[in-house]
Amino acid sequence: MAEIERARQLRADDTWAEKLMWRWLRDRRFSGYKFRRQHPVGIYYLDFFCKEAELNIELDGRQHGFPDQQKHDGEREKFLQSNGIKTLRFWNSHLRRDAQSIRDTIFNELQTRAPHPLPDYTRPITSGPEKKS
Repeated sequence: MAEIERARQLRADDTWAEKLMWRWLRDRRFSGYKFRRQHPVGIYYLDFFCKEAELNIELDGRQHGFPDQQKHDGEREKFLQSNGIKTLRFWNSHLRRDAQSIRDTIFNELQTRAPHPLPDYTRPITSGPEKKS
């Protein structure tokens, strides 16, 4: 039960970057993939987790540039990898400057790890079967 309370607290304290990312990912808005916020795995809470693709998306603020935090992030990464979970990390500042690149990276990784068929409207238009004489 403590896990749930901690996850709720983390969700209530979202940063501006987490709020933006959640607008993209919530309610299967991102190509039909289901994401969870602050999902507990072991002793860690994953910012945005897609179970289907075993993909974790982390948004890092400036505190992740300090050596102690980098060491912690490395240990966390090893744990997640040992459980088959891949992590994509993005700096908050990068999210502000190049949102489309981040969306493309996430989409490509999702398609690699758990492909969904692309909707018809994304496919090239064909004129139909050609007739042979």
